[in-house]
Amino acid sequence: MGMSFQLAWRLFKHEARRGELTIILLAIVLSVASVLSLSLFSERLQQALTDRSAEFIAADSQLRSRTPVDENWILEAQSRGLNTAFQISTRSMVFAGDALALSDLRAVDESYPLKGRVKVTDIAFGQGEEVARSVAPGEVWIDSRLFQLLGVDKGDSIEIGDASFVVTDILSEIPDAGFSVFNTDPMLLMNAQDIAATNITGPGSRVSYKYYFTGDSASLDDYYDWLRPQMNREIHRWTSIEDDESPIGRSIARAEEYFLLASLLAIVLAAVSIAVAAQRYSQRHFDPVAIMKTLGASKSMVRQIYLMQICFIAALGIVLGVVAGYLIQQGVVTLLAGQVEVALNTWYWRPLGIAVFTGVTCALLFSLYPLLQLFSVPPLRVLRKDIQSTLSSRALQFVFSGSAVFLLMWTYSQNLMISSILFASGILLVISLLGMTFLLIMLGRKLGSGSMGAWTLAWARIRRRAMGNSVQLISFAITIMLLLVVLVMRNDMVKQWRDQLPEGTPNYFISNVTEAQKEGLKEHFTANNVQYEKFYPVARGRFVSINDEKIRTEVTKEDEEVANEGRQGLGREANLSWSTELQTGNVIVDGQWHDNWQEGDPVPLSIETEVAGRLNIELGDVLTFNLGSEVITATVTSMREVDWQTLQPNFFFVLHPKAMENFSATYITSFHLDESRKAEISRIMAPFASVTLFDVDARINQLREIIDQVSLAVEFILVLVLIASALVLIAQVQASMDERLQELAILRTLGLKGVSIRFSVINEFLIIGTVAGLMAALANEFSLYMLQTAVFQMPPSLHAEYWAIAPTVGAFVVGLLGAIGCWRLLSLNTGHLLRKMV
Repeated sequence: MGMSFQLAWRLFKHEARRGELTIILLAIVLSVASVLSLSLFSERLQQALTDRSAEFIAADSQLRSRTPVDENWILEAQSRGLNTAFQISTRSMVFAGDALALSDLRAVDESYPLKGRVKVTDIAFGQGEEVARSVAPGEVWIDSRLFQLLGVDKGDSIEIGDASFVVTDILSEIPDAGFSVFNTDPMLLMNAQDIAATNITGPGSRVSYKYYFTGDSASLDDYYDWLRPQMNREIHRWTSIEDDESPIGRSIARAEEYFLLASLLAIVLAAVSIAVAAQRYSQRHFDPVAIMKTLGASKSMVRQIYLMQICFIAALGIVLGVVAGYLIQQGVVTLLAGQVEVALNTWYWRPLGIAVFTGVTCALLFSLYPLLQLFSVPPLRVLRKDIQSTLSSRALQFVFSGSAVFLLMWTYSQNLMISSILFASGILLVISLLGMTFLLIMLGRKLGSGSMGAWTLAWARIRRRAMGNSVQLISFAITIMLLLVVLVMRNDMVKQWRDQLPEGTPNYFISNVTEAQKEGLKEHFTANNVQYEKFYPVARGRFVSINDEKIRTEVTKEDEEVANEGRQGLGREANLSWSTELQTGNVIVDGQWHDNWQEGDPVPLSIETEVAGRLNIELGDVLTFNLGSEVITATVTSMREVDWQTLQPNFFFVLHPKAMENFSATYITSFHLDESRKAEISRIMAPFASVTLFDVDARINQLREIIDQVSLAVEFILVLVLIASALVLIAQVQASMDERLQELAILRTLGLKGVSIRFSVINEFLIIGTVAGLMAALANEFSLYMLQTAVFQMPPSLHAEYWAIAPTVGAFVVGLLGAIGCWRLLSLNTGHLLRKMV
């Protein structure tokens, strides 16, 4: 063992000086560095985005309840190191002299909010500023709309139930205000200690209790595991930012899937480069192994020497990769400082463990088949160079390499679907490329005969080096395909994010617009150069039955005993709209839209697909709604998919106008006002004091900031994948250098001109690059379709432009790398070439 170690160490130093191990070392360094940097950056970015997104629910997790919860639940959370806060919300009339208004009242304790900040302003609809203090007992903070409706000033008193309070601030924003434009009641914030004095939470009132929790994810998960058996799903609901179905929640979830996808592809690319480099390393050491065996070295000693070689290179590569990965991640964070919020004060051990495991797996499994070939070289090769390894089964190489790839994918992602899609796409591409190789061989037989021109030589070499070229073709195509997947997914995702919030996105919503006010409001907006959207009629009604079968609706405290009776309903009032024009972003997926309704037919209704599935509603079902004293019945004639990511009014139920002909409608619309005109909002809305204004500008700005941060992070990941792709291409070019050396020496000896040889080599790589690019583009479409539909929940799309771009870029890049890689050999004269062969 001591002798084996000494020989292995001497050989390692010798090979390191010659550069034989450079590609393997760089591939291991890249695989470890890319995994560590991507994983660590993703973990920190996701934590930062999660913390930022948690501001939308004012905590890491929430517990909502219709009744006050057991105090021991809160004590248990605090004993586990969790921070807690509390809120009571209800709706109540607010009085100021002769003025009155219905408000969305929220009573909070001193700890609220746990995430984010409350913002207040000095003037109605002014720019909000964060405050660290909480609303004090005896005080209230009211928002700009309530401020105007009541006609009060700061310092005035208002009455809520049996108690009186002083208005001390104008409320601009609270973290968990929500995105719904149908929450039209103006908001009021008060101290939870004062709620009892108002006597507004007695029998018959609709009160919601909300408990907030923050802490590390493990403690939150443990607490939820303890709490879940004690919860009643009819009364309690636990939510966290991971459960967020808002536009920002879906965008972050999709970005995390992309980080995972890109990291997987970087690993695969680095692993492929290791396999290629290890194959070349093994072939170049056939002669040394044969000599060692001739001198009496046992097969066991040879095995120990070269396994130690791999261990040395793996250890060095892992150490350098960890250092490089950490430095890369720190450098990127520094460069993106101020643009992307990344938490640097936390270290994550999972990325380090995965990076080391990746380095070991790549070094061993991807080198295993080449090493087995090396171990089986017979001593007779000393005398006969034509004798190769006795291990010729390629099936072993595919089994080892395929198992390693899938193991790395599954270990890193813990996502069987993404791993399976990428693995299946790779196998499909390999099979297709093997068929393409036979086609190229057939073409080579026809085009590689005749006069000795550059193209003829290129086709002849493709035919002669069929096996080597098939491996190169597969490697090039897989590399280009993986790069295309990352690039196209990045473009599609960023475009979709940008399309969610294009410039001019409405940042104000108005509701409670009467029929008499609608035309006057349109003229007023036009005169003030305000861009407004379509006016939608809207009404709130109780969804009471399906096919005359009663369903459960929201209940008051005294009705809780019968809360579980009947079929499941929405649990709240429904927002209804009516129109014969299908709304933008809505797609009919079943049934027929009701624009061709005929008098005498049942009144039609269109329902959104998700709520139809949740409530088990089918086409032909008859739904009944109560709107005050009115009872409306309609038949489901179509189902719609709705794009909820747009900040536009969308509806579960859209009826035909016939159903609402006896109902006085109110309308909702939206408009955009530039930041520079924000101060004008009070003047613009002054003539329409009864109209409810809802400001979503702050929410839109938060969404845009987070989307910009995620987009920048995606750019960083794309760069790493590009580096990994380049290394694979270089490794493949270098792998054929020994065989090309012999070819060039023979051609030069036969008197072929250097220009013809040079162009034949370039043409060979151009042909291989073109075919690889075309096949990669086709495989890319299959992979993207599966990923977009099964993983990212995006509408699939065709990317025909890449069918032209990929072959062109493949030919250029592979041809350029081939020319650069072979340039040193092409510049040598015949004497040098012959001496290098000896």
